Amino acid sequence: MTFSLLSVSCSERRYADSLTTDEALQHFQLREGFKIELYASEPNILDPVEMIFDESGNIYVVEMFDYPYKPEPGKESGRIRMLFDTNGDGKIDSTTVFADRLIEATSVLPWKGGLLVTSAPDILYLKDTNNDNRADIKETLFHGFFENNSEAQITNLRFGIDNWIYASNNGQAGTVTFWLDSTAPALDMRNGDFRFRLDRGMFEVEAGGAQFGQTLDDWGNRFITQNTLHMRQVVIPWRYTHRHPYLPSTRVAWNISDHDLEMFQDTPPPYWRAVRTERRQKQFDDENLDRTEYAEDHFTGASGGTFYGGDAFPKEFYGNIFTGDVAGNLVHRDVLSPLSNSPTFVASREASEKDREFLSSTDPWFRPTNFTIGPDGNLYIIDYYRQHIETPLSITEDLKADMDFYNGSEYGRIYRIFPEKTSTVKKALPNMKTETTEALIAYLTHPNRWWRLHAQRLLLERHDTTVVPSLKKMFINHEDPRSRLHAFYALEGLDALNGDIVKQAMTDLHPGVRKHGAILSEQYPDCLPQLLELVNDQDIAVAFQATLSLGEYNNDEVISALTGIVEKNGQDTWFQMATLSSEAGSSMALLKQLVKKGSFFSNPSPEKQRFLEQFSYITGARNKEGEAALLLKMMADADKTDEKSWIVACITGLTKGLGKSENKSMPGIEDALQKIEGDGSPLLMDAIKGLRDALN
Repeated sequence: MTFSLLSVSCSERRYADSLTTDEALQHFQLREGFKIELYASEPNILDPVEMIFDESGNIYVVEMFDYPYKPEPGKESGRIRMLFDTNGDGKIDSTTVFADRLIEATSVLPWKGGLLVTSAPDILYLKDTNNDNRADIKETLFHGFFENNSEAQITNLRFGIDNWIYASNNGQAGTVTFWLDSTAPALDMRNGDFRFRLDRGMFEVEAGGAQFGQTLDDWGNRFITQNTLHMRQVVIPWRYTHRHPYLPSTRVAWNISDHDLEMFQDTPPPYWRAVRTERRQKQFDDENLDRTEYAEDHFTGASGGTFYGGDAFPKEFYGNIFTGDVAGNLVHRDVLSPLSNSPTFVASREASEKDREFLSSTDPWFRPTNFTIGPDGNLYIIDYYRQHIETPLSITEDLKADMDFYNGSEYGRIYRIFPEKTSTVKKALPNMKTETTEALIAYLTHPNRWWRLHAQRLLLERHDTTVVPSLKKMFINHEDPRSRLHAFYALEGLDALNGDIVKQAMTDLHPGVRKHGAILSEQYPDCLPQLLELVNDQDIAVAFQATLSLGEYNNDEVISALTGIVEKNGQDTWFQMATLSSEAGSSMALLKQLVKKGSFFSNPSPEKQRFLEQFSYITGARNKEGEAALLLKMMADADKTDEKSWIVACITGLTKGLGKSENKSMPGIEDALQKIEGDGSPLLMDAIKGLRDALN
């Protein structure tokens, strides 16, 4: 579509008016086989960005009035409401304010009878101790997160199968301190997300760079949302890519969508976006840039990616991820499929949604910011419902002149989606809080993951070790591998693991359990023999995790195993990074074994040469005395190609790595260069010149 809107008169109507809730429902186009109904709306909720059900069936909604401007000190208006269905008709008819005057609160998570709350620059703990449904305890747990852009702040609290709580940080800078432990060192948050364990007082940077949308599947795989890239997988955790500081790249968030930015919206682009797009495209064309700016049908406001782990939808929907696009006024669905030759997934459209979305609206005010899966197994959509939803920083002043960014702040809606054939969506809310600890174990087998995760969290919080025998029995005998994994981590949370249990996990029939056995084997050195075996596991994800975990050790057996991994999987980008992230995997001893075995260097390929270049980069950046010269000598002996392509890759990597080293001296390197420069290859001579220039 081509736009010529620059001359539109300001007197013309540029933006649509809001719709009533009944009218809005008529504007939805929903996938066949499902129904949508209103669950809550104004005046009971306003500006919602998240809703959760706690273990007692209490319903909390986070209201974010301040967006998109930062409130003035003392005028904070963020709020958390409790919702109630007093007449049992399955819809909210009453509310109370649980907490108010919060600074840009965006996310909540149940914890020990209260709520964890992201409220940049803090993560707070709020609790009601006198049963009046209002928080009377407010504690700061963590402080120092980025706070200058509400679209890029700490948010998306998610409890993982591994007992860690994860949060999105969008890679923003910040110096974070843990206020419950004054001795804990401050944490530099730049380029990362965040995770923590309050049961053990642990907190650390996590890989990713999630903006608003973060979800984990049953096996701990983490998927994140960013405005234009609606589906990314975090392939390697931060703790592995930062074992040493010399990796050439630590970017591990991978776009796994096979349909990239494509989406199908039923609303035209708003006036401001159409004009801005026309202006930007003209600038690109004037500068002869091969770049296209899109105004519609391409993700620009992806938000709230959520794993469906409920039991209400048909079985084929389990494991799908639902993502909203607040600019496209739609809900997108991805089907995840693991690749057989890589530790990554591919996210695809289901056959019936190749040319449409799971849900779309012709109402441009529909803003699906987030989702939750309830204890009833249904999908709840949080609709911010605003006329405009965009940071004013990205819109020029003339276009903002007739835009009221708070227009709609008196609205807010939550919808429930359920299968059309469902006779009723009314189900009793849980009250797990009053259950005995032994009774909680049965919930680890529930088909709806909501019940399983809440039960696991409560077992962690109570730390009642009398249930250890029952958990061990479940871990050994239960037929559902998901339940075995929940039991495994419940034991971990109760400090009841030992090497024998971990070894059993490493030989489990399901690869997801074996993978987590490999992760926890890092804490039990006597599991190393089993870990060495897992690098040859028939499941690629298990072999990949074993590669990462082996990097926690450094001996001859480990180096030999990692050498075999490079020979077998060394052409894969992720196996390369997993290997090179460790001291053993980037050691001269490993390269010596590769050269001695010969198979890796017998058949050059761009992927193999990339591995050598990155290995050499690490060698140059580390710049340990004598290593660079030894590396060149080994490559000179091993390189049998006419173009000396292995040596070129080696020198190229050394040069780039040297640029990151404070020490620009490489003893013995000149002698090594003189022995190989007589080859005369132009590529080789250019590479040698580049290294010499870097040394001077």
